[in-house]
Amino acid sequence: MTRRIGLRLAYEGTRYSGWQIQPERQTVQGSVTAAIREVSGEAVLVRGSSRTDAGVHALDQVAAFTCERDFSADVWGKALNATLPADITVVAAREVAADFDPVAAARRKRYRYRIHDAAWKAVLARPFVWRWRGRLDASLMHAAAAALVGEHDFTSFETTPSTRVSKVRTIHALSVFRPALADAPGAAEVWIEVEGNGFLHNLVRIIAGSLVMVGAGRRPPEWLAEALAARCRPAAGPTAPPEGLVLVQTTLDSTAWPDSPNRSAP
Repeated sequence: MTRRIGLRLAYEGTRYSGWQIQPERQTVQGSVTAAIREVSGEAVLVRGSSRTDAGVHALDQVAAFTCERDFSADVWGKALNATLPADITVVAAREVAADFDPVAAARRKRYRYRIHDAAWKAVLARPFVWRWRGRLDASLMHAAAAALVGEHDFTSFETTPSTRVSKVRTIHALSVFRPALADAPGAAEVWIEVEGNGFLHNLVRIIAGSLVMVGAGRRPPEWLAEALAARCRPAAGPTAPPEGLVLVQTTLDSTAWPDSPNRSAP
Protein backbone atom coordinates (compact mmCIF):
# COMPACT_ATOMS: atom_id res chain seq x y z
CA MET A 1 0.00 0.00 0.00
CA THR A 2 1.40 3.37 -0.98
CA ARG A 3 0.87 6.79 0.56
CA ARG A 4 1.56 10.27 -0.76
CA ILE A 5 3.36 12.77 1.45
CA GLY A 6 3.15 16.51 0.90
CA LEU A 7 5.96 18.79 2.07
CA ARG A 8 6.37 22.52 2.53
CA LEU A 9 10.07 23.28 2.22
CA ALA A 10 12.30 26.25 2.90
CA TYR A 11 15.83 26.56 1.58
CA GLU A 12 18.71 28.88 0.92
CA GLY A 13 19.47 28.48 -2.77
CA THR A 14 23.05 29.80 -2.75
CA ARG A 15 24.76 26.41 -3.14
CA TYR A 16 22.27 24.95 -5.59
CA SER A 17 21.79 25.01 -9.36
CA GLY A 18 18.09 25.57 -8.81
CA TRP A 19 15.29 23.19 -7.82
CA GLN A 20 15.26 20.77 -10.74
CA ILE A 21 17.63 17.80 -10.94
CA GLN A 22 20.43 18.31 -13.48
CA PRO A 23 23.30 15.97 -14.41
CA GLU A 24 26.39 16.52 -12.24
CA ARG A 25 24.83 19.56 -10.53
CA GLN A 26 23.77 20.01 -6.93
CA THR A 27 20.06 20.82 -6.83
CA VAL A 28 17.38 21.11 -4.17
CA GLN A 29 15.20 18.44 -5.77
CA GLY A 30 18.18 16.12 -5.92
CA SER A 31 19.06 16.71 -2.28
CA VAL A 32 15.50 16.08 -1.06
CA THR A 33 15.23 12.95 -3.23
CA ALA A 34 18.53 11.68 -1.81
CA ALA A 35 17.33 12.33 1.76
CA ILE A 36 14.14 10.32 1.13
CA ARG A 37 16.24 7.45 -0.19
CA GLU A 38 18.50 7.60 2.88
CA VAL A 39 15.54 7.55 5.26
CA SER A 40 13.54 4.74 3.66
CA GLY A 41 15.72 3.11 1.02
CA GLU A 42 13.14 3.93 -1.63
CA ALA A 43 14.11 5.38 -5.01
CA VAL A 44 11.40 8.02 -5.39
CA LEU A 45 11.42 11.37 -7.11
CA VAL A 46 9.94 14.34 -5.26
CA ARG A 47 7.92 16.77 -7.40
CA GLY A 48 7.87 20.51 -6.62
CA SER A 49 5.43 23.30 -7.39
CA SER A 50 8.10 25.78 -8.57
CA ARG A 51 11.29 25.43 -10.59
CA THR A 52 13.32 28.02 -8.75
CA ASP A 53 16.51 29.03 -10.57
CA ALA A 54 20.11 28.71 -9.44
CA GLY A 55 20.74 30.85 -6.38
CA VAL A 56 17.06 31.57 -5.71
CA HIS A 57 15.67 30.92 -2.22
CA ALA A 58 12.33 29.66 -0.90
CA LEU A 59 10.25 29.93 2.25
CA ASP A 60 7.33 27.90 0.91
CA GLN A 61 8.19 25.44 -1.84
CA VAL A 62 5.47 22.78 -1.99
CA ALA A 63 6.52 19.26 -2.93
CA ALA A 64 5.19 15.71 -2.80
CA PHE A 65 6.30 12.12 -3.24
CA THR A 66 4.73 8.66 -3.14
CA CYS A 67 6.23 6.02 -0.87
CA GLU A 68 5.59 2.50 0.35
CA ARG A 69 6.97 2.88 3.86
CA ASP A 70 4.29 3.05 6.55
CA PHE A 71 5.70 6.21 8.11
CA SER A 72 3.36 8.95 9.24
CA ALA A 73 3.80 12.43 7.75
CA ASP A 74 5.11 13.64 11.11
CA VAL A 75 7.77 10.93 11.15
CA TRP A 76 8.73 11.79 7.58
CA GLY A 77 9.12 15.46 8.49
CA LYS A 78 11.36 14.75 11.47
CA ALA A 79 13.42 12.12 9.66
CA LEU A 80 14.03 14.33 6.64
CA ASN A 81 15.01 17.29 8.81
CA ALA A 82 17.56 15.06 10.52
CA THR A 83 18.95 14.02 7.13
CA LEU A 84 18.76 17.08 4.89
CA PRO A 85 21.68 19.54 4.67
CA ALA A 86 21.55 22.62 6.90
CA ASP A 87 20.29 24.90 4.12
CA ILE A 88 17.11 22.88 3.40
CA THR A 89 14.34 22.20 5.91
CA VAL A 90 10.86 20.67 6.03
CA VAL A 91 8.51 23.28 7.50
CA ALA A 92 5.40 21.08 7.33
CA ALA A 93 4.55 17.53 6.24
CA ARG A 94 1.18 15.87 5.81
CA GLU A 95 -0.41 12.97 4.02
CA VAL A 96 -2.25 14.10 0.88
CA ALA A 97 -4.47 12.48 -1.71
CA ALA A 98 -2.88 9.92 -4.01
CA ASP A 99 -3.38 12.24 -7.01
CA PHE A 100 -2.02 15.39 -5.30
CA ASP A 101 0.07 17.37 -7.78
CA PRO A 102 1.94 20.40 -6.34
CA VAL A 103 1.93 22.16 -9.73
CA ALA A 104 -1.78 21.72 -10.41
CA ALA A 105 -2.73 22.50 -6.79
CA ALA A 106 -0.89 25.85 -6.72
CA ARG A 107 -3.36 28.68 -7.25
CA ARG A 108 -1.09 31.64 -6.53
CA LYS A 109 2.56 32.24 -5.73
CA ARG A 110 4.13 35.24 -4.09
CA TYR A 111 7.74 36.22 -4.64
CA ARG A 112 9.81 38.86 -2.90
CA TYR A 113 12.85 40.59 -4.36
CA ARG A 114 15.17 42.46 -1.98
CA ILE A 115 17.48 45.29 -3.04
CA HIS A 116 20.04 46.81 -0.67
CA ASP A 117 20.64 50.42 -1.72
CA ALA A 118 22.24 51.91 1.39
CA ALA A 119 25.75 53.37 1.37
CA TRP A 120 27.09 50.50 3.48
CA LYS A 121 27.43 46.83 2.54
CA ALA A 122 24.78 44.29 3.51
CA VAL A 123 27.25 42.12 5.42
CA LEU A 124 24.81 39.71 7.11
CA ALA A 125 22.15 39.83 4.39
CA ARG A 126 24.62 39.57 1.52
CA PRO A 127 23.39 36.15 0.19
CA PHE A 128 19.80 37.44 0.06
CA VAL A 129 19.95 40.89 -1.56
CA TRP A 130 21.01 42.66 -4.72
CA ARG A 131 23.46 45.38 -3.73
CA TRP A 132 22.66 48.53 -5.71
CA ARG A 133 25.16 51.36 -5.39
CA GLY A 134 22.93 54.41 -5.38
CA ARG A 135 19.72 55.43 -3.68
CA LEU A 136 16.53 54.21 -5.38
CA ASP A 137 13.23 56.09 -5.50
CA ALA A 138 10.82 53.42 -4.22
CA SER A 139 7.76 55.63 -4.76
CA LEU A 140 8.53 56.01 -8.47
CA MET A 141 9.11 52.27 -8.74
CA HIS A 142 5.76 51.55 -7.08
CA ALA A 143 3.97 53.93 -9.45
CA ALA A 144 5.56 52.30 -12.49
CA ALA A 145 4.72 48.79 -11.24
CA ALA A 146 0.98 49.46 -11.46
CA ALA A 147 1.13 49.01 -15.25
CA LEU A 148 1.97 45.32 -14.81
CA VAL A 149 -0.96 44.40 -12.54
CA GLY A 150 -3.66 42.36 -14.25
CA GLU A 151 -3.71 39.88 -17.13
CA HIS A 152 -1.09 40.69 -19.76
CA ASP A 153 1.19 39.20 -22.37
CA PHE A 154 4.56 39.31 -20.57
CA THR A 155 6.77 38.45 -23.56
CA SER A 156 9.01 41.44 -22.77
CA PHE A 157 9.66 40.01 -19.31
CA GLU A 158 10.67 36.43 -20.16
CA THR A 159 14.18 35.20 -20.86
CA THR A 160 14.66 34.09 -24.46
CA PRO A 161 14.65 31.69 -26.15
CA SER A 162 11.47 30.24 -24.67
CA THR A 163 9.41 27.13 -25.41
CA ARG A 164 6.25 28.41 -23.70
CA VAL A 165 3.41 28.86 -26.18
CA SER A 166 1.42 31.38 -24.12
CA LYS A 167 3.06 34.37 -22.46
CA VAL A 168 -0.18 35.51 -20.84
CA ARG A 169 -0.14 35.57 -17.06
CA THR A 170 -2.07 37.37 -14.33
CA ILE A 171 -0.32 39.44 -11.69
CA HIS A 172 -2.76 39.93 -8.83
CA ALA A 173 -0.59 42.29 -6.80
CA LEU A 174 2.72 44.09 -7.25
CA SER A 175 4.10 46.48 -4.66
CA VAL A 176 7.39 48.28 -4.06
CA PHE A 177 8.23 49.57 -0.58
CA ARG A 178 10.82 49.95 2.14
CA PRO A 179 9.86 47.32 4.75
CA ALA A 180 10.86 49.14 7.93
CA LEU A 181 11.58 52.73 8.88
CA ALA A 182 10.37 53.66 5.42
CA ASP A 183 10.71 57.39 6.04
CA ALA A 184 14.07 57.23 7.79
CA PRO A 185 17.18 58.33 5.89
CA GLY A 186 18.95 55.10 6.83
CA ALA A 187 16.35 52.65 5.52
CA ALA A 188 18.56 50.10 3.81
CA GLU A 189 16.36 48.02 1.48
CA VAL A 190 13.69 48.21 -1.18
CA TRP A 191 11.38 45.20 -1.47
CA ILE A 192 9.42 44.21 -4.57
CA GLU A 193 6.57 41.77 -3.92
CA VAL A 194 4.79 40.06 -6.80
CA GLU A 195 1.81 37.71 -6.51
CA GLY A 196 0.44 35.92 -9.55
CA ASN A 197 -1.21 32.79 -10.91
CA GLY A 198 1.91 31.70 -12.78
CA PHE A 199 5.33 32.96 -13.81
CA LEU A 200 7.41 32.88 -16.97
CA HIS A 201 11.14 32.13 -16.80
CA ASN A 202 12.85 34.99 -14.92
CA LEU A 203 9.67 37.09 -14.97
CA VAL A 204 10.13 38.45 -11.44
CA ARG A 205 13.85 39.09 -11.91
CA ILE A 206 13.25 41.02 -15.14
CA ILE A 207 10.47 43.02 -13.46
CA ALA A 208 12.90 43.82 -10.64
CA GLY A 209 15.66 44.84 -13.04
CA SER A 210 13.23 47.05 -14.98
CA LEU A 211 11.89 48.72 -11.85
CA VAL A 212 15.42 49.48 -10.69
CA MET A 213 15.98 51.37 -13.95
CA VAL A 214 13.02 53.56 -12.98
CA GLY A 215 14.12 53.93 -9.35
CA ALA A 216 17.63 54.92 -10.43
CA GLY A 217 16.28 57.63 -12.73
CA ARG A 218 17.44 55.91 -15.91
CA ARG A 219 13.88 55.46 -17.21
CA PRO A 220 10.62 57.35 -16.53
CA PRO A 221 7.76 55.51 -14.76
CA GLU A 222 5.66 55.34 -17.95
CA TRP A 223 8.44 53.39 -19.69
CA LEU A 224 7.37 50.15 -18.00
CA ALA A 225 3.95 50.23 -19.68
CA GLU A 226 5.68 50.86 -23.02
CA ALA A 227 8.01 47.90 -22.46
CA LEU A 228 5.02 45.65 -21.65
CA ALA A 229 3.17 46.72 -24.80
CA ALA A 230 6.23 46.08 -26.99
CA ARG A 231 6.11 42.30 -26.37
CA CYS A 232 9.81 42.09 -27.07
CA ARG A 233 12.47 41.10 -24.53
CA PRO A 234 14.96 43.91 -25.41
CA ALA A 235 12.24 46.48 -24.63
CA ALA A 236 12.41 45.74 -20.88
CA GLY A 237 15.25 46.15 -18.41
CA PRO A 238 18.04 43.80 -17.29
CA THR A 239 17.54 40.53 -15.44
CA ALA A 240 18.26 41.13 -11.75
CA PRO A 241 20.67 38.65 -10.09
CA PRO A 242 19.15 35.56 -8.42
CA GLU A 243 20.26 36.06 -4.82
CA GLY A 244 17.66 38.76 -4.10
CA LEU A 245 14.71 36.50 -4.97
CA VAL A 246 12.73 34.29 -2.60
CA LEU A 247 9.54 32.29 -3.10
CA VAL A 248 7.61 33.56 -0.08
CA GLN A 249 4.25 31.83 -0.29
CA THR A 250 2.45 29.19 -2.33
CA THR A 251 -1.34 29.31 -2.04
CA LEU A 252 -2.86 25.89 -2.70
CA ASP A 253 -6.34 24.74 -3.63
CA SER A 254 -8.06 24.39 -0.26
CA THR A 255 -9.44 20.97 -1.20
CA ALA A 256 -5.95 19.69 -1.98
CA TRP A 257 -4.29 21.02 1.18
CA PRO A 258 -6.89 22.22 3.73
CA ASP A 259 -5.85 24.98 6.13
CA SER A 260 -2.88 25.90 3.94
CA PRO A 261 -0.41 27.71 6.24
CA ASN A 262 0.75 31.26 5.55
CA ARG A 263 4.49 31.44 4.88
CA SER A 264 4.69 35.21 4.54
CA ALA A 265 7.30 35.84 7.25
CA PRO A 266 10.66 37.11 5.96
